[in-house]
Amino acid sequence: MTIRNLDLAFAPKSVALIGASPQPGSVGQTITENLRTGGFAGPVWLVNPSHKEIAGQACYPNVGALPEAPDLAVIATPPATVAGLIGELGHKGTRAAIVITAGLSKEQRQAMLSAAQPYCLRIIGNNCLGMCLPNIGLNASFAHLSPAPGKLAMISQSGALMSAILGWAKTHHVGFSAVVSMGDMADVDAGDLLEFLAADISTRAILLYLESVPATRKFMSAARAAARAKPVIAIKSGRFPASAQAAATHTGALAGADNVVDVAFARAGIVRVYELESLFVAAEALTRLKPISGNRLGILTNGGGAGVLAVDQFMALGGELAPLGEASKKALDAVLPATWSHANPVDIIGDADAARYGNAMEVLLDSDDSDALLVLNCPTALTSSTEAAQAVVKAVEHHRERGPTKPVLCTWLGGDETREARSLFAEAGIPSYDSPADGVRAFHYLRTYTRRQEELMRVPKSRSSSVTIDSDAIREVLEKASASGRDMLNAAESAMVLDACGIPVVMAQRVQDAAGAQEAAAGLLREHAAVAIKIASKDISHKSDAGGVALDIATPGEAREAAETMEARVRKAMPSARLEGFSVEPMIVRPQAHELIVGIGDDALFGPVILFGAGGTGTEVIADTAVALPPLDPKFAQDLIGRTEIQKLLKGYRNRPAADIAAIADTLMRISQLIIDHPGIRELDINPLLADENGIFALDARIRFEPSQASLKGPNTRLAIRPYPSQWEKRVSTPAGSEILIRPIRPEDEHLYETFIANLAPADIRFRFLAPRKEFSHAFIARLTQIDYNRTMAFVALDPADNTLLGVARLHADPDYERAEYAVIVRSDRKGQGLGWALMHHLIDYANAEGLKELNGDVLTENTGMLRMCHELGFSIEQDPDDPVVCRVALKLPVERLASGSLPG
Repeated sequence: MTIRNLDLAFAPKSVALIGASPQPGSVGQTITENLRTGGFAGPVWLVNPSHKEIAGQACYPNVGALPEAPDLAVIATPPATVAGLIGELGHKGTRAAIVITAGLSKEQRQAMLSAAQPYCLRIIGNNCLGMCLPNIGLNASFAHLSPAPGKLAMISQSGALMSAILGWAKTHHVGFSAVVSMGDMADVDAGDLLEFLAADISTRAILLYLESVPATRKFMSAARAAARAKPVIAIKSGRFPASAQAAATHTGALAGADNVVDVAFARAGIVRVYELESLFVAAEALTRLKPISGNRLGILTNGGGAGVLAVDQFMALGGELAPLGEASKKALDAVLPATWSHANPVDIIGDADAARYGNAMEVLLDSDDSDALLVLNCPTALTSSTEAAQAVVKAVEHHRERGPTKPVLCTWLGGDETREARSLFAEAGIPSYDSPADGVRAFHYLRTYTRRQEELMRVPKSRSSSVTIDSDAIREVLEKASASGRDMLNAAESAMVLDACGIPVVMAQRVQDAAGAQEAAAGLLREHAAVAIKIASKDISHKSDAGGVALDIATPGEAREAAETMEARVRKAMPSARLEGFSVEPMIVRPQAHELIVGIGDDALFGPVILFGAGGTGTEVIADTAVALPPLDPKFAQDLIGRTEIQKLLKGYRNRPAADIAAIADTLMRISQLIIDHPGIRELDINPLLADENGIFALDARIRFEPSQASLKGPNTRLAIRPYPSQWEKRVSTPAGSEILIRPIRPEDEHLYETFIANLAPADIRFRFLAPRKEFSHAFIARLTQIDYNRTMAFVALDPADNTLLGVARLHADPDYERAEYAVIVRSDRKGQGLGWALMHHLIDYANAEGLKELNGDVLTENTGMLRMCHELGFSIEQDPDDPVVCRVALKLPVERLASGSLPG
């Protein structure tokens, strides 16, 4: 990932259009007009060798003739010319370009990228509509409209939909900070744009339209970083097989399984919507209202029908209608006519005037019955909708003066007569909508956004203290199977893997023929009432479908007969299958148990996924499953179970006791650990997994792995979300003789910062941040603690006795993950005890292990202690030519540690 030079695309001081044209209706002419008439303050240079001027403006014959290198170039020329133009622009000094041109061959696309690479010239496109930056008056696109300035950024993979969105936005008076058509994303992709816009102060929310998700881990990392800073709202098309195929054909990229996209977006903090208009419904709420803690909605309306429509939509979305408490009813009785509804929705009748709205609002805003309030108004000839809106605004502002108030959303039905009311709401920062359904959806998106923010705070560890698996035993099983030329484990081997994971499992005996089945059954029947026999063949995934399962076998003779009959039946049903014998196992009788399925899948885009749901032979027909991205913690595991229908049965019903859901969640976490520790495992099915009040038991499993990765150790680099790196937790002794715990920072460490900052001297704060700083907001500290381990690492030094924060060292890698900037700070009253040295050693070890090439930073010249440490650690030290009070320090990596634990200087 890199956002290098993207600032030149988003804040250019000059623009050149290569392929400008006077031909009416051409792409070149449309872009020319949009650039000339958009209000851009900088120079716009036109390039076309066939014209000396276009529309009265001078036209240059080639890039070399331009008076200087443009910050941003727009290319709308034939495919064969693009690579050469990129090379010329890079040589001249341009570092950002939008390539409108479509139809580049694979070779031409690569030539374009190769021409850009020596200059780190960033390319948006190709095959795109262009981009608009309304806040600086730049329209570098062939869109039919110029969007108005605003605070929303729109990123679209489809140029046609971008045009449609601009039309909708103009009608609804929606403005943008940026609108970018990504096209084929040859270079700059959604991840890069999310990374850049996350830090853009002119953007309050980011809207996405995606048909595919390129560079998935990069996208997830950027999305999580962006979603921590501002709302990210997305449409991902290709939800169904037919539309997914259309999307793949359109973009030339995989669309991915939609249920996996859902959970990936949720883990990335993205609010997913399904219609274009819903992008703006969500944005209106999320940019105006703060996250909420509950799901109870109160509804105030002057029309019963509108209230009923709102309730229908709300319940369909899984909402919780807030019941009116007795105190609220009594208070409303005192200010409303006797005919009011006496329930939620609070229907204050069609003749409700402004005073009635205001009185009801005061009661409902004071009440603790609801977490948010949706206010509806149906226009009538009896009262003024505008005056009703004024009363609502007055009540909200009155409560804001007293402190935080619950979110209020408004729906004023009608046409032009509601325009003034909506303006009043906009000025007051109250989101408003055209229909009850939109108002309800807005609340749903607000609640979803709140949950996403909570989930972003949770970063499961790479190894849970409550879950241990025997990785050496698992690796031995995989290596032996790989040595025999197989990529599928047999039943006995699969059982050994589950047993090594700590999952109770039937241990099958593998036999070669019917005689062996008889002998194995004889041994098992001494301790068990019955046995089961299953065909062994890596060519048969579902043994029952092929007639390859026999149950409730009570004697050795029955076992032999069943095996012989089974072999004949399977050979007839699947003549090409290679049969490898049988597995014989004891029958597990748990009559009250539920049959579940737990599995590992390999998504084309997001890598390993965990599946859970209703199992048994009818699992595909019932289709009651849900998926999750590893790593899992107990809460994520419980969430996965809760997204299935069978979870209702697992809670118990009638005379059937509740299953041990904690044991099921534990199994899911063990499977998650298996994925993390063994990257070679590609697929796993445990079906059925029996679950009852006594726990769980795996009856059957199949495991497929990549033979070349049988010995590969974790953590798994294919995970879409990098887990908390618990392997970097370490206790060390300082030269002063004290023991400290050094570990990666976690989101919940935020509360440790108050005491830490209180014990920092002003000079130490200035040394760390290169400037005085008196205030540290919640948002600022949250950014320090809520990091993405894909790109950033921060180690905290803690006193193990009381968990006091003593120091922090962090690095932030550049988007290419080659160089990282570091910073370190130690509590002022604990300096001189070796804490800084211990943190720096740990940070350098981490940078080495990550394969970074350089660790660098800025150090004030008066910070002599840090400069001395840098010198002794082997950093180069040079004065910043642009700032005489700053030194640039850099350490080339890798650096080997000495046996003593010190670094060579």
